Amino acid sequence: MAMAIYKFLLLFLLFCQFGQKIISSDEQKTPTHTLQEAYDALGIKPNPDGSLTREIRIPMVNATPNIEPTSTTQIALSKDIPLNPFTKTFIRLYKPLNPKKNSKIPLIIYLHGGDFVLFSAKTVIFHEFCNQISAQFPAVVASVEYRLAPEHRLPAAFDDAMDAIIWARNQAVCVNGGDAWMKQLVDFSHVFLLGSSAGGNIVYHAALRALDLNLSPIKIRGLIMNQAYFGGVHRTESEIRLSEDAYVPLYVNDLLWSYALPKNANRDHVFCNPLMIGDLGKIRRLPRVLIKGDEGDPLVDREKLLAKFLKGNGVQVVSIFNGGGNHGIELSNTTAAQALYDAMKDFILSTIN
Repeated sequence: MAMAIYKFLLLFLLFCQFGQKIISSDEQKTPTHTLQEAYDALGIKPNPDGSLTREIRIPMVNATPNIEPTSTTQIALSKDIPLNPFTKTFIRLYKPLNPKKNSKIPLIIYLHGGDFVLFSAKTVIFHEFCNQISAQFPAVVASVEYRLAPEHRLPAAFDDAMDAIIWARNQAVCVNGGDAWMKQLVDFSHVFLLGSSAGGNIVYHAALRALDLNLSPIKIRGLIMNQAYFGGVHRTESEIRLSEDAYVPLYVNDLLWSYALPKNANRDHVFCNPLMIGDLGKIRRLPRVLIKGDEGDPLVDREKLLAKFLKGNGVQVVSIFNGGGNHGIELSNTTAAQALYDAMKDFILSTIN
């Protein structure tokens, strides 16, 4: 009973502080769907051992470490580097095709989307996204191949992101000689964490963990969270309004969280609902943050709540909330993609200058 009263008071205080309506359980009347409908929507099949068989609906591509003489579209080079041999993770590293000589550029550690359950750093849409940001910013991009749920529930993906951050620190001090691209190009005082969807969630939690470490000589200057994937037990207005969304409908969302979170945890676990954090002192030490969302995305109210929460605790936040749109719009709409590239580039330049 005491815990129930505590949770009710916490939700009431969040409503009062942030002004974003949270819908009570009694109001959460949405159409019902079967588990099979959710499996079909995601292209997954649960196996008896708890793993998933995933249908590959979006192809994967190899890295492109060399200049392709016949290509008219190549804008960046990439290569795969082992990260942790025990977890079988790796980094796909990108550099601009023609970087300026004797010029150092930022390092962006990128965490892809996929709701913690799907996709890879090799998935073509994320590969092309990294090519673009490496060439346009310009920057060296380290895209992290992190472990997926439910085979590896959270915090496994956070652990893998931390491995990537520590790898970057080791590169800065040339552990084992260091990578040639990193030594030649990276300004280790200008490191940014970037994530889309689930990757945005990973960025947030990895950044909080990184505050506990001495990462010198690297410096994480900013966080970029694009349509970050967060949730909670009680629905927001955007979740109710867009409950049958074509991209992240609630019935699919709930299944994904049941796979991603630790067993027996609900969606008010801090891995899902960042407003449930207890250590506000750590929040206040976060670097500058860019939060981008779209009104046509069911998750947009979660992103607005997080932006207000961070601002209320002294974090410098740049927030961009576009009308319309949908979850993952930058992956299928070139105009939206370019607007996102421009906003991220502006954020990075305004942070380091």
